[in-house]
Amino acid sequence: MHNKPHKAGFVNIIGKPNVGKSTLMNKLVNEKVAIITSKAQTTRHRIMGILNGEDFQIVYSDTPGIIKPKYELHRSMMRFVNRSFDDADIILFVTDIYENPLQIQQEDKKLAAKLEQLKVPLFLLLNKVDLAKEDDVLEKIGLWKDSVNARDVIPISALHGFNTDKVFELILENLPSHPPFYPKDEITDKPERFFASEIIREKIFLNYKKEVPYSSEVVITDFKEKKDIIYIRAEIFVERKSQKGILIGKQGAALKKVGMAARKDIELFFGKKVFLEQFVKIEPNWRSKVGLLGKFGYK
Repeated sequence: MHNKPHKAGFVNIIGKPNVGKSTLMNKLVNEKVAIITSKAQTTRHRIMGILNGEDFQIVYSDTPGIIKPKYELHRSMMRFVNRSFDDADIILFVTDIYENPLQIQQEDKKLAAKLEQLKVPLFLLLNKVDLAKEDDVLEKIGLWKDSVNARDVIPISALHGFNTDKVFELILENLPSHPPFYPKDEITDKPERFFASEIIREKIFLNYKKEVPYSSEVVITDFKEKKDIIYIRAEIFVERKSQKGILIGKQGAALKKVGMAARKDIELFFGKKVFLEQFVKIEPNWRSKVGLLGKFGYK
């Protein structure tokens, strides 16, 4: 009996902030690997989610939203994006029903040029179509087809899973023949403590307004796994004393709320009881300090 050749490749998900890239990746990998909140710029790293089948391995890569950098942190985030243009076997460019293709061509000429010069298959995914009328969706598909050199423009709803099966089939068709890049039981390239820090950071994004989430960084300084419990010590860095006060809240109530919600999700993620300790520290202008960003994992 003739065995099918094994396919494997890197499928990189690219787009502006808030178009639904992380929701899409979690849907495609069937695991919650990436942070999802309604706030822009919640993804700061490049996170890989690996989907394995008998004769395929798809290494999805969720990237930060494409922005004009204001801080060294932003520049680091954009380096993750630029690298994902270079090492992709397939690119999924995610946009949504509200985005105008002409805007990208006028405001982001670099991005438009990159999309034009791609040597690998490009699929444009028009997300959030559940929020628009059918005529508007068809009109937007036409506009994108005229302005981006994509193999196909596919209307999707990442949130509701509409057309994500079609996206998966197109990926499989276009994946190169290659042995697997990672062991078949792995679902991500990130270490366990990374997910613990991302879960805490997600709760900060959900519980605080204005600049606090954007000024916060979570570092896991201790991750000890015992037979029936995981002991985690987390340090949350902010830039100013006032932010520390807001984060901790009256008599520690706000931080306690974050800790309880995070612990619940970390326990679900690891399938084990968790003891979580959180400490808040002030590190002025950490978003602009190259050395510190390197220590925080932004290379």
